[in-house]
Amino acid sequence: MQLYNTLTKKKQNFTPLNTAGATLYTCGPTVYNYAHIGNLRTYIFEDLLVRVLRTEFPVKHVMNITDVGHLTSDADSGEDKMELGAARDGKSAWDIAKFYEKKFFEDFDSLNCTRPTIVSRATENIKEMIALVKTLEEKGYTYKTSDGIYYDTSEFPSYSNLAGAAHISGLKSGARVEFNDEKKNPSDFALWKFSPKNQKRQMEWDSPWGVGFPGWHIECSAMAMKYLGPTIDIHCGGVDHIAVHHTNEIAQSEAATGKQYVRYWVHGEFLVLHAGKMSKSAGTFLTLDALKQQGYSPLDYRYLCLTAHYRTQLEFTFESLDYARTSLRGLSDRVKNLQDNAVDKAVLAALKENFLTALRDDLNAPKALALVWETLKENISDGTKKELIKFADTIFALDMFKTEEVQIPPEVQKLLDARAAARKNKDFKKSDELRDEIAALGYIVRDTPQGQKLEVK
Repeated sequence: MQLYNTLTKKKQNFTPLNTAGATLYTCGPTVYNYAHIGNLRTYIFEDLLVRVLRTEFPVKHVMNITDVGHLTSDADSGEDKMELGAARDGKSAWDIAKFYEKKFFEDFDSLNCTRPTIVSRATENIKEMIALVKTLEEKGYTYKTSDGIYYDTSEFPSYSNLAGAAHISGLKSGARVEFNDEKKNPSDFALWKFSPKNQKRQMEWDSPWGVGFPGWHIECSAMAMKYLGPTIDIHCGGVDHIAVHHTNEIAQSEAATGKQYVRYWVHGEFLVLHAGKMSKSAGTFLTLDALKQQGYSPLDYRYLCLTAHYRTQLEFTFESLDYARTSLRGLSDRVKNLQDNAVDKAVLAALKENFLTALRDDLNAPKALALVWETLKENISDGTKKELIKFADTIFALDMFKTEEVQIPPEVQKLLDARAAARKNKDFKKSDELRDEIAALGYIVRDTPQGQKLEVK
């Protein structure tokens, strides 16, 4: 298997460090708000990675839940996002964390993403974070300011290796972080932040340096190394984490242990909306619930994500989502109609190998998806096609063979009949309005060559 390693800037053959299997750490959500579909694209690519890896190796997958310490700026300025979310929703920060974590996993599960081996919450690992900061202090990598304990990046010569020298130059010119005259270097970052004087935070802990809370970056290092050891095979996240978060993780982890922290850094590109990054802070984000309310299935969105390579930007439009929905429904309808006849084992083995070869080439999902479509056109038995697509669906996780008997309530049936009449009369505006009414009642209408099909949202 080959993966593009952000650290080396090239594709490399992947083999686990340990014969027991691969270790994987993925940056999880900061649970102060709903995940937007741009966030969820990253989790879909990481799930694809896990599923492909497991065709060859056991995988121990750890994902964190950031429920404290992530400030509104990735570079240690602004309010804690959890405290901000609590003030916005009129609840405690602890309740906010529980609520949005639950909502995140509802989305995660509905996209058929595989649950991590270990889910690690920042607030449950404060002891490990304090211990890691103490180690860095003892080794001479830290200094104290009025608002916290900071890491001195000048003490770590290879600090720019992941992000590149151009990023560090940007920091020095003030392009990336707010100026702080107490910091020795613009790129220095907080390991432990002090609680503001005369103000009690909802989430704070005693430490050797004073009452406060951990910096966002130290959380991931402490939790990753706690569960996976000092050297991890693969660390994933979005490309927005490269320049600050992951660069800082490397600096603090390798300074503490003297060992390579991560062997393969694998990053997913942005989902973009109107040619701009999808962002909660800018108010330009869509949730999975918003798509469901408009009649789309979460797996329509998963299919859309599989049509683009994880290292290329994917521009989201409802037209592209419509295309994905139509394609997935067409694919599902075709595979469900395949006959259970003889399977040519030699042909099947070759088809599986071609499919896996595409995915083992840095997760080339578009090519693998195209191979599935091409297989349906091949002059081979339906049984062979069916077995190949069953295998493919263990990795794509699109539920292509899933069927549900839906009990249709009378009020929904009435709307369905009216919609069928509207379509027959080519009144597509009325048809769309009726579809939206049906969606509001909790059902999705699929238009197939055999007529309307109804599914529960």
